Amino acid sequence: MTHPEQIKTHIQNGLECDFVEVKGDGHHFEAVIVSSAFRGKSKVQQHQLVYRALGDRMREEIHALSMRTLTPEEWGK
Repeated sequence: MTHPEQIKTHIQNGLECDFVEVKGDGHHFEAVIVSSAFRGKSKVQQHQLVYRALGDRMREEIHALSMRTLTPEEWGK
């Protein structure tokens, strides 16, 4: 079973983040991710960056991931 902390670590290893929080039950997860890499990108592009950081885990270990992606400026509001 995949734990939220494992997903958090994978995201942080694959994407420079200011803040990451992941909650979940082992199959379904919710994440808040703040990264300057999201600046100037659409939400779809931001989510693609996170999916890229997670790699094959999205197909093999994570059944559902709901995420809120924000730039540091958006997070500060």
